Amino acid sequence: MAMATKLGNYNSDINVTPMVDVMLVLLIIFMVITPMLQKGVNIEMAKTKNPIAMEDADKEDAVLIAVERDGQVYFDTEKVNSPSELTTKVQDKLSSRQDKKIYIRADARAKYGKVVEVVDDVRAAGVDQVGLLTEQIQKPGAAPPPPPTAPGK
Repeated sequence: MAMATKLGNYNSDINVTPMVDVMLVLLIIFMVITPMLQKGVNIEMAKTKNPIAMEDADKEDAVLIAVERDGQVYFDTEKVNSPSELTTKVQDKLSSRQDKKIYIRADARAKYGKVVEVVDDVRAAGVDQVGLLTEQIQKPGAAPPPPPTAPGK
């Protein structure tokens, strides 16, 4: 609605162009940052038909070890050069924790012996539980499985 005054007509329409500009900039920022939010090293994990859900592996404070196909080992995102270095890093990270869990993400084409060596090094550091992370095989045309629900719901 316009109002007539001595100085002229005023238009009370809202100019949304600056708001759209800000929203587009935010969208671009989120699109660029989202791939960087993945924790750890990018690995093509082994695929299984009936994996066991390990929701704790997605938590912020989860300790992840990655084994690449060429045998390189990463503790979170740091490259580990020797088994003794891995054992020391695991001991330092878990020294103040009650729950001593480690999750290992091994490439599907990594040598089995290297993965066993990493598990042995982690056990030598005093870890109680080791989880080997895998991906579920998706059947062509099938919908993804529903998220697990808590008991009693």
